[in-house]
Amino acid sequence: MKVVSACLVGCECRYDKKSAWQEDIEQFVTDRSAVPICPEQLGGLPTPRNPAEIVGGDGFDVLAGRARVIDSQGNVVTKEFVDGAYQALQLARTAGATEAILKERSPSCGSHMIYDGSFSGAKKAGVGVTAALFMQNGIAVFPENEKR
Repeated sequence: MKVVSACLVGCECRYDKKSAWQEDIEQFVTDRSAVPICPEQLGGLPTPRNPAEIVGGDGFDVLAGRARVIDSQGNVVTKEFVDGAYQALQLARTAGATEAILKERSPSCGSHMIYDGSFSGAKKAGVGVTAALFMQNGIAVFPENEKR
């Protein structure tokens, strides 16, 4: 069983109220081998919402209290991102998920690359908050563009 970012299966839950639909990932849900999740909504953030980036590290650093998640208006949304990650982990455990296919570059779901915290569009190597929590709990995390 897998969990997948809900935006990848057509849910308009991204910060900009758009999806990032991918037919091959939607097929996992259709086949009942995956459950869609949106950690940011699970953490209580509205849709649409201001874009957010991790400042001072990556998702592992956020979970350890060494970095924060800030939105483009300067609001600290770390609590919502951490709460959403733990809610997503609970859903993954309930579903018996052993892997996750998550939206790359997201401050929640990025598994290899995230934005660098400057809101300039620059990216850096790192993982999002939910991806980090999944990894810490034995769930393998893959980006949407990696062949499965």
